This record gives sequence, structure tokens and C-alpha cells, in this order.
Amino acid sequence: MGLVYSTEKGRLCPSCGEAVCVCKNNPVRSLIPGDGVVRVGRETKGRKGAGVTTIQGLPLDDAALAALCTQLKKRCGTGGTLKDGVIEIQGEHRDKVVTELSAQGYKVKRVGG
Repeated sequence: MGLVYSTEKGRLCPSCGEAVCVCKNNPVRSLIPGDGVVRVGRETKGRKGAGVTTIQGLPLDDAALAALCTQLKKRCGTGGTLKDGVIEIQGEHRDKVVTELSAQGYKVKRVGG
């Protein structure tokens, strides 16, 4: 068995030994595997009490996630960002986000309180 992780490159492709993010054998590796359920929640941790709506589990690449983030920010009329594959929308907008994503055909689950 070969090397599977390197502190220099991170995860390595088993067939070519290159970093997974630059591997040419399997370019779809950047997609995050999941169970097909998009989870919409609310977080306040580390934000001095200010809440954000988080959207996780979308089976999209970075460009499509950025486009969806922009669309959801316009729909909610607020700011937001994309961090590590998680869309964060400022404020409590779970109902709007769940409605919008369900209309686009995603299986959505509202998590948290």
C-alpha cells in the first residue's frame, strides 16, 4: 500500500500519487460526498451572538456553490459568504432558504432548534 497522506500535499490520489486537488485521473474528486440531503441550520458560535443561516451538503462544485450563494443572498436581501463548502447567510433565513432549495429540487432538512 502506498502513501495516502502527506503534510506537504494533503490527501494523495491512490493511482498517480499526486495531491487529490490537482489529480488529473479523477477531476470530480473535489465534490463533497454526502447522503444527498441538504441541511439548513442556524449558528451563533464565534459570532458574538449574531446568528447566521448555514447550508451544508450541496453536491455542487465551487463555482456552482458561489453562484447559488449569490442567488440566496439576493433572495434573502442580506449578506453572506461561502466558507469550506458551507454557505453562510447573515441572519435568520431558514424558512426562505428551505423554500428556495426545495423549489430547485433539493431534498432539504431543517436542522437545529
